[in-house]
Amino acid sequence: MSGGSQARFDRRLATTGVAMLSVVLIIWTMLPLYNMVRVSLQGKDDVFSSSVFPTSWSLHSFTTVLHESYWLLANFWRQMGTSLYIGVIVALLTLAIGTLTSFTITRMRIKQAWMLTNAALLTYMIPMSFLAIPFYSIMGKYGLTNNPLAVIAVEVTFTTPYAIFIFKQYSASIPYELDEAARIDGASPPQIFFRIYLPLMAPALVAIGTYALLLSWNEYLYAFLLLSSDNNITVPVGLGKFLNSDEAPWNYLMAAAIIYALPPMAIYYAFRRKMSSGLTMGGVKG
Repeated sequence: MSGGSQARFDRRLATTGVAMLSVVLIIWTMLPLYNMVRVSLQGKDDVFSSSVFPTSWSLHSFTTVLHESYWLLANFWRQMGTSLYIGVIVALLTLAIGTLTSFTITRMRIKQAWMLTNAALLTYMIPMSFLAIPFYSIMGKYGLTNNPLAVIAVEVTFTTPYAIFIFKQYSASIPYELDEAARIDGASPPQIFFRIYLPLMAPALVAIGTYALLLSWNEYLYAFLLLSSDNNITVPVGLGKFLNSDEAPWNYLMAAAIIYALPPMAIYYAFRRKMSSGLTMGGVKG
């Protein structure tokens, strides 16, 4: 076999191997999602069927969730609203704190500002679960237990260090000459921040905002610990109650989980390109 033929054979072999591995990974990834859909389309008595495909197709589970017709789903839409409220506020606060801090560090050129970034990142040295009891004690002293503001405060605490780091690295790609030209024209620091800094940081803002929203959207531990009444809990906590019930209709649980997963999926696919560019540019060294 000639050298050219050998090279073509090696490329085909490598391509075939990558394709087979990709198929295996896709099946492995999609199998749990398919099982969720399969269970949601079945009746309660058919959930534990050994059949790979639904024995009988029905949208009854989704109708039950939409109309809150089951007692564990009586406050589903209120819980959905609480989850959305927490996610949006966490995203906005993360963006506000992260951009203001990174602007102060990188554009105002404050001495020893690097210490602030490093101090923020040190919070990730302690696992979130280890801080659950201290946070619960702090929120109790301020009377914030069973209040969505407690979960918002905790989530913002964990999202802002990463936001500051990404914004700091991304801002390194913005020429300082733009700031200097604006100052010569008489622009104040707030004007530079709103008219130059924020517009040029748009990809990073989308990436971090989506990250913060999705992180709080999927939060269970602190929402379970800090929220107790059915009117204030989030959907993950509400769905967790299915596991404590003597009679748990898994088809309702899977249908509710699928409906709850739709908003973050839509957000991700709407902003995935800007998320990729924002996080990639965050790797630029300042």
